[in-house]
Amino acid sequence: MNKSLRKAVIAGNWKMNKTPTEAKELIAAIAPLVKDAGCDVVACTPFVDLSSAQEAAEGTNIQIGAENCHWEKSGAYTGEISADMLVSMGVKIVIIGHSERRQYFGETDVTVQKRVRAALDAGMTVILCVGETLEQREQGITSELVAMQTKIALGGVSAEELKRVVIAYEPVWAIGTGKTATAEQANEVCHTIREVICELYGKASADGITIQYGGSMNAANAAELLAQPDVDGGLIGGASLKPNDFAVIVEAATKG
Repeated sequence: MNKSLRKAVIAGNWKMNKTPTEAKELIAAIAPLVKDAGCDVVACTPFVDLSSAQEAAEGTNIQIGAENCHWEKSGAYTGEISADMLVSMGVKIVIIGHSERRQYFGETDVTVQKRVRAALDAGMTVILCVGETLEQREQGITSELVAMQTKIALGGVSAEELKRVVIAYEPVWAIGTGKTATAEQANEVCHTIREVICELYGKASADGITIQYGGSMNAANAAELLAQPDVDGGLIGGASLKPNDFAVIVEAATKG
């Protein structure tokens, strides 16, 4: 699998952090630090921050994404946001299936698939999250579980649409815990995901898809993780809120 065929993507997932004013300040602080990046740079912000983040990112190489979207175009879904609403704001990237959505908000493999379908139908690029819990890893079912999550989420997705999908492998046990999968563990699962894509779509699609690692990637460990042959970028949580740390990760992706 030739890594040079793929563009690295470093995406910040701000989670439930930053007011619109703070979002502007954070984007303004990050922008000069990543202006020469040799990878795609994305900041996925809370819904209320999207407009101010876009305004701050105008004229920079930072793309602004959302953290979730609903599978219906409109309707009686209080508190939800549709893909079309995001597109109407000029937002073209959305995270789907983050482990926190699965853990706290009842997201399932089936609802993840529906949200992926809605986002792709709206013309968006999807960052699709998959990953195992600590219990599942200890049971030795990581490969089977991640393969199943990937297959279900991509149900009905064509090879052409797959070009607008980035897959983020996030071991749930490493998110926000300070624990990180070793570079070898991360690469092993990213390779498994690539093999699933090869099985579903063929070698060209598998060679072309960007697979990120997410799970306490930070300034200290990014270079080792991003040097792995099947790790093409990162979905960054806490470190995406620290301009200097985020810039170090972007630099590592540029070199990696």
